[in-house]
Order: sequence, then structure tokens, then C-alpha cells
Amino acid sequence: MSVDENYTRVSEFVIVGFPSLQPEYFVLVAWFFFFLYVTTTVGNLLLVVVFTLERSLHEPMYIIMVSLALSDIGFATVALPKLIARYWWNDGSLGFHTCFFQMHMIHYFGSLNSLILLTMALDRYLAICFPLRYPTMMTNQTMAGLTLFCWGIAHIFPGISTINFSLMPFCGPNKIIQAFCTIMSLKSLVCVDTSRQYSLAFAVAMFILYVPLAFIIFSYICIVISVLRMAKGQGRMKTFSTCATQGCIIAIYYIPRFFVYVTPFIPNLTMTPDKSIATTVFYSLFPPVINPFIYCLRTKEIKQIFRRWVQKRKGVMPTKHGQIVAVTMSN
Repeated sequence: MSVDENYTRVSEFVIVGFPSLQPEYFVLVAWFFFFLYVTTTVGNLLLVVVFTLERSLHEPMYIIMVSLALSDIGFATVALPKLIARYWWNDGSLGFHTCFFQMHMIHYFGSLNSLILLTMALDRYLAICFPLRYPTMMTNQTMAGLTLFCWGIAHIFPGISTINFSLMPFCGPNKIIQAFCTIMSLKSLVCVDTSRQYSLAFAVAMFILYVPLAFIIFSYICIVISVLRMAKGQGRMKTFSTCATQGCIIAIYYIPRFFVYVTPFIPNLTMTPDKSIATTVFYSLFPPVINPFIYCLRTKEIKQIFRRWVQKRKGVMPTKHGQIVAVTMSN
């Protein structure tokens, strides 16, 4: 299918957000997304600061956590400011290239998080299933290399789709019925048939999301089997509690994405625009908000660090035997 060479190229797009939302609720929704943004950035930035200041946390597991925190901050910064402006000042306009930059970064951080979760599963798999070999197999240098590799390779697959769609003609409507620019929200605005390009983007998304998920499931099965064989009592319950909590976050990250991606390919399965946007917002923004609490602030080492900081601020220092002594200040 060809398009007239004299068409007027779209110069900007407009983020519509929830199409059925009444104007009287705009400010309330803006405050909600602003709260999500502040909570996400502050919570994850706190982890980065703690990791930077405490050398005792310079271990492979915490390198992954900081990588996830930085990724979550990046995603929130790319996705939320324009959505907040849409409902706060009714400013949803995005330049043509700005929209494609946002689209690339949205899918980039989605791919990156999938690879980070894969790396986290690999680290826990080696630590629990091969405890004696773990210190030599997973060093700080190895984990740093894997992390940099993830941050680099995550650009490749979204980049291919972004380039393909940016070269297509946009000559009709420019209203994006979504919370931010994505491939799914832009494909309906292209003037030519996009089934081939969308099928390619869909295949790439399934590969980058669900190949890591397959290994994550495999690693958790191996971890559960190892824990059942070795750990007993409280240690076993603690491991199962941690795995169950992380499993819930992984399920929230992957399962809703699957339904949103496959809906266009199943004739009898439809989602209204508002439900589709709400689902996208949920799986995109809920994990970054709670990740600092699930992966980081619940860990024993970080809680001890916070407790020590609070005690220092109050003029109290723990002794070698765990007793508390007051620190007196002299002029």
C-alpha cells in the first residue's frame, strides 16, 4: 500500500491518556501520578545513595539492585512528567522526534528490566544451588560486566522497532490514546499497513520478555528444590517468603504485558482503551514504586545500616556486643 508523496507529515503528537476521564478528575489524577513519580525516584535514589556510601554493600547482589533502581528511576523520568503535564496543565503535546525518543526509552527500560530480573535470578540460582563455587563464579567484576552488557544490549531490539516506525508516514490523526508513546499506540496512526512491522516488533518483545522469564522460572524451581533439600525450619520459611514476594513482582511485570500484547491477535479478546491504559500503567509503574521495599529495604544488611544511621543521628552508638551507649558531645 502506497501513500501520496504530497501528504502533510505530522509534526507533533498529543498524549490523550484515559479517553473517558472527566475533566473534573484531571487534577486528582495529576497528583496521583506526581505522587508515584516522587515515591519512585526518592525510594530508588535512596538505595543508590546507601550503596554509594556503604562499602559493605559492594557485592554482586546489591550491584543488581542498584541497576534495577537506576532503571526504575529512568523509566519514571521518561514516562511520567508528560503524563503529569497532560492532566495538570492540559499539555499533552510531544514533538515528532520527542515522541519516538520516549517510545524508544519506554521499550528500552522494559527490555532492560527483563534482563536485570534475569541477572538477578542467575545470581540467586548460583548462590543457593552452588554456594561453594559462588564466590569465584560471581565476583563484583563479573556482575559489573553483566550489568553493563544488559544496559547496552537492551538498546538493540527497541532500537530496530523505533527506526522502522520512525521512517513510516504519519499523515492523519495525531492523538495517542495511551499514557505515553508506544509502538502499539502509534501503529494505528500510520498511513500504511503496519502488520509486518508490528508482527516483527511483537516477536522481538516476546523474545526479550519471555526468554528471560523461562530461565527465571527454571531458576526458581531449582532454588525451591535446593532449599527443600538443605534448609530447615526458619531458614526454609525465610527463603520461601523471599521467593514468593519476588515471584509476585515478576508476575505483575510479565503477565499483564502478555495480555496487552496478545489482545490484537485474538479476535474474541478485546480491551477498551481505558482498561488497556490502566493495565499498562499498572504493570509499568507499580513495580518501580515497590521494588525498593521488596528487593532492598527488607534485606537485613540495609536495615542494619539505616538503624546505625539513625542511632548516630540521635547520638547513640552500638557497642561491639550489641549494647547501646550514649555519645556525649563536649564543647
